Order: sequence, then structure tokens, then C-alpha cells
Amino acid sequence: MILIRFLLISILVLYIIRSLVRLLLPMLFQGLVNKAQQQNQNQQQYRSQRPPEGKVKVDYIPTNKKGAVPDSEGEFVDYEEIK
Repeated sequence: MILIRFLLISILVLYIIRSLVRLLLPMLFQGLVNKAQQQNQNQQQYRSQRPPEGKVKVDYIPTNKKGAVPDSEGEFVDYEEIK
């Protein structure tokens, strides 16, 4: 009796899960497809807005640094190997 009851409940639960998966998975995949299409459209718009090949526009030119270590750090002494 307990075995039959367990089997019936198990079959019922699996049937419910199967029904829910059939309903929810298409909605999930549709959302993923819509997101991929939106990203593809954004890339196409970006490509159409790029300047033509061979032309370069520089908006920022960095200042030249004198050295990696500032003058306030002290004097640098070369390393000499003693034998």
C-alpha cells in the first residue's frame, strides 16, 4: 500500500514538473533570443557610426613624464657587485 502511494505521488510530481518545464522553457529561451537580437542591433548601429577606415582622430594627448621616480624620492645609487 505504501509503495503504491509513493509511486502515485512520484508520478504526479514528475507530471507536474514536466508540464511546468514545457511552459516555462520556451519563455526563457525567447527572452535569451530577444537579448541576443538587441545586442546584435546595438553592434550594427556602432559599426555604422564608426569613421571610415584610414582616418584617425586623437582626442587626448598625455603629458610626457620626466621619469618613473620623482625627484623628491632621493638619489639613486648604481649597484656594484663585490667579489
